[in-house]
Amino acid sequence: MNITQLSVFLENKPGRLQHVLKVLFDRAINIRTLTIAEVSDFGILRMIVNKPEEAYAALKAEHVTCSRTDVLAVALEDTPGALYRLIDAFSKRQLNIEYMYAFTDRHGEHSIMIFRFDDVEAAKLALGEEGYTIMKRTDIHGE
Repeated sequence: MNITQLSVFLENKPGRLQHVLKVLFDRAINIRTLTIAEVSDFGILRMIVNKPEEAYAALKAEHVTCSRTDVLAVALEDTPGALYRLIDAFSKRQLNIEYMYAFTDRHGEHSIMIFRFDDVEAAKLALGEEGYTIMKRTDIHGE
């Protein structure tokens, strides 16, 4: 049920992002969503791709520093206050969100949010108790 996210360490220099994208392009790996967090000297590219294991192996073979992380993809009503209500459900249970970002696709009438928690299993339990839909791996990766 968990989604595999790749986190790639990038020096903040011209061509570093392009190199990663070329590795994926050469292997016909599709990026489903991504985000980049940066500081002055480096950035962390977090992305979800259609073939995460193949992408991971290809990046490692090209000496790109990367890791795999389990994240959750949650279907969220596309209405005012929906994100607040979801975050409130986590807050009531003292669940820590390490980071989150939006997925660029939609699932019916819902938006999709990606979450990284310090306790993924507790987050799954909370989401189930609150009636939220956790997206399946096949819905996101397309495998």
